[in-house]
Amino acid sequence: MRRKVRVAACEYLTKETADELKKKGKASSQKYEMVTVLFSDIQGFTKIAEQMNPEALIDQLDNFYFHFDSVVEKYNIEKIKTIGDAYMCAGGIPEKNKTNPVEVVLAALEVQDYMRELKKKNAEIWDVRIGIHTGPVIAGVIGHKSFL
Repeated sequence: MRRKVRVAACEYLTKETADELKKKGKASSQKYEMVTVLFSDIQGFTKIAEQMNPEALIDQLDNFYFHFDSVVEKYNIEKIKTIGDAYMCAGGIPEKNKTNPVEVVLAALEVQDYMRELKKKNAEIWDVRIGIHTGPVIAGVIGHKSFL
């Protein structure tokens, strides 16, 4: 089981990475041969953001990404970050596994189903675009706080 340690304001790292940061002041990068990265964003978000009340916009994004976070956690996928309407996560890090392509695709399908169900109830719900790529990556701590 992966143990996590809270470091800084809101970033989580594995215990091993946190210990290395404490000891050496930096952490080594690692090469992963097979990681599956999921990128998603809201179609037409710039136009939506221009026309929408900022508080309502943030509330809506928060609702979506709260659900996305629960799906990602369910499939043991690592959330990398959100920036505005973009959501990025990856399977197969920091713990390597060979099942991450399947898990990420299942998570993407679940997110699509969730958004489709919301749209049936409310036509104003935004369309989400999802891209997935599997391949080698180099991952490490960039700066003092972020796992990338």
